[in-house]
Amino acid sequence: MRLLYTLILLGVTAVWGWTFVVVQDAISAYGVLPFLAARFALAAVAMIPFTLSRITRRTLLAGAGIGFVLAMGYLFQTLGLLYTTPTNSGLITGLFVVFAPLADRMLFGVRISRQIIIAVFLSLLGMVLLTGGNPNGVNGGDILTLVCAAALGLHIALLSRYASGHDALGLASVQMLSIAVLFTILWPFFGSFSLPPRAVWVALVVTGLLASAGAFWAQTFVQQRIPASRAAIILTMEPVFAAIFGYWLAGDRLDAVQILGAALILSALVLGEVLPVLRRRKRSEKESLAR
Repeated sequence: MRLLYTLILLGVTAVWGWTFVVVQDAISAYGVLPFLAARFALAAVAMIPFTLSRITRRTLLAGAGIGFVLAMGYLFQTLGLLYTTPTNSGLITGLFVVFAPLADRMLFGVRISRQIIIAVFLSLLGMVLLTGGNPNGVNGGDILTLVCAAALGLHIALLSRYASGHDALGLASVQMLSIAVLFTILWPFFGSFSLPPRAVWVALVVTGLLASAGAFWAQTFVQQRIPASRAAIILTMEPVFAAIFGYWLAGDRLDAVQILGAALILSALVLGEVLPVLRRRKRSEKESLAR
C-alpha cells in the first residue's frame, strides 16, 4: 500500500508540474483574472458540498485570511506565466520552501537554521544562472514568480501557525472559496464578464478539479498514511515535472549555465525541505530507542 500512496502523491506533483504549461496557454486565450476566478470557483464547488459539515465560523475566518495570501501567490504566479517560461516558473515557484522559514522568522521569531541560510544563497545564485548568468537578464515574469514564491512561503508559515484546531479539508475548501470570491470581485475591474472559450475548459478542469480540489483531497489522504519525510521528498518533484513538461510540451530549452542554475535551485529545495524532515525523523527514532 505504501507504494500506492507514493504513486498517488507523485501523480499529484506531476499534475502540478503539468499545469504550468496548461495555465500559460489558457491565460493567453482567456485572461488571468477570468481564468483564476473560474478555476477556483470550480474547485470550491467540487469541495464545499463534501466539507460543509467540517466548516465552523472560526474556520471561515481563518480560511478567508489565509486564502487571501494564497490568492496572491496564484495571482503573481499566473501573471508571471505571461512573461516567463513554464520551466522557469516551476523552478522559481518551488522556492516557497526557502521563503517559508524566512516568513516564520520575520513574523513569529522562529530561529532560522544555518542550512536555510545556505539554501537562500543557493537559490539566489540559481536564479541568476537560470536567467543566463546575468542578473540584468531577469525578466518581469521571473520577478513576479519570485513574489509568488514569497507569498506561498508566507501561506505555509501562516498555516503552520494558525491551522491547528481546524479540519484540514474544511480549511482547504474555505480557502478555495475565498480565492474564487476575491478573483470574481476583481474581474469586472479588469475586463468584462465572458464565458470561457471551449479551448480553455480543458485547462479549467485540469487546474480546478484535478490540480486544486482533487490534489488537496489526495494530498491530505496520502499524508495521513505515509511519513512526512517521504512526502517531502516526493513533493519536491513538482519543479522537476514542470521542467519535464516545459521541455516536452512548451519547447523550453536550457543551456548549460541555466541547467546549473536549475540544479542549484533544486538543491536549495532539498536543503530547505527534505533534510530538515529527515533530521527530525532520525532524532525522533533515536528518542524512541532511548525510551
